[in-house]
Amino acid sequence: MTLHRPIGRTGSTRVKRALGVQAALEWAFRVEKAQLELPPPRDVTKEGFGFGLEYVLLQRAVLGCRIDGGRHKIGGYTHEDAEVIAATVAGIPDSFGGKRMAIRVAELARAGLTPDWMPGAVPLCVPIEIKRNQHGERATTIVVGTERILFRGKWRTVEVLACPVTFSPHPQQIVAARRDYDDWWQALGWVREGLIAGGMLRELDVTAAMPKARPWKIKKNSVSPSGKQTNGPAEWRLQKVR
Repeated sequence: MTLHRPIGRTGSTRVKRALGVQAALEWAFRVEKAQLELPPPRDVTKEGFGFGLEYVLLQRAVLGCRIDGGRHKIGGYTHEDAEVIAATVAGIPDSFGGKRMAIRVAELARAGLTPDWMPGAVPLCVPIEIKRNQHGERATTIVVGTERILFRGKWRTVEVLACPVTFSPHPQQIVAARRDYDDWWQALGWVREGLIAGGMLRELDVTAAMPKARPWKIKKNSVSPSGKQTNGPAEWRLQKVR
């Protein structure tokens, strides 16, 4: 979560505040309480369904003035930059997840959260069911067949038991969580490019900063025998050659 300072409402000489796209989203939805105005379905023509970024841009160009806000933020004024950001999020194309992704981006920003990509998760083989009693715990077993064995000179029929197991967390669960993070990251990239290219933010300057891309693939730095932090064994070999 990112801490935000209030942005001034007046004054044309104020220096723009630089924020990464995630911080800008959190400011718009968490601090300014901006709301999504999703475009209507293609077969709906009823008015009052909201407006998109194109509407904001056209109105600013035609009127040459600020557009009144304050329609959503209770007890205060919703900053116009926050409305531009919300309108941009609402315009996320279907190729990046469309309306569903727009809602996801807004909800996470409003909560100050990043999608859970399950860091450190490793699938473990565990029993499906465990029975507990006064003697402790034991895995539940099932009968999977019978066998004839010779025991003390006599043939006996015994049950063959097996313990049903599963993987927890399941590998597909980890893959799905990381796919969700990657889709969110791609959508943030689209929003960032749209805000930068649009150039319609008056008091914010959206930078190129982005959350980590696929953080589960980032290797932790190693420490060499000399105590120096390196990027891995390859650097150790170079040091030895020198």
